[in-house]
Amino acid sequence: MENMTIKDLQKYIKEKDYKPELKNAYFQKLIEEVGELSEVLRKDKRLKQQGTIKGTIEEELYDVLYYVIGLANVYNIDLEECFILKKELNKEKYK
Repeated sequence: MENMTIKDLQKYIKEKDYKPELKNAYFQKLIEEVGELSEVLRKDKRLKQQGTIKGTIEEELYDVLYYVIGLANVYNIDLEECFILKKELNKEKYK
């Protein structure tokens, strides 16, 4: 799975975990993971220092990304398209 695009990642996660009826649960998990990210950021726990991804900033960033993508999937949102549209909007806003 080298050089995955956002679209590839969305497809991968959708094939693995797609439960539109649990939209609220995906959001609650996202909030939980953001809290865990906050904790490891405060402690500055890194993969290279620990030799394992468990309990690191890297692990929690993955978890946050996973649930952002899970939410996008259950709402049928193409995150690549959103990125392009938002980039253009920001270009105008911030010149």
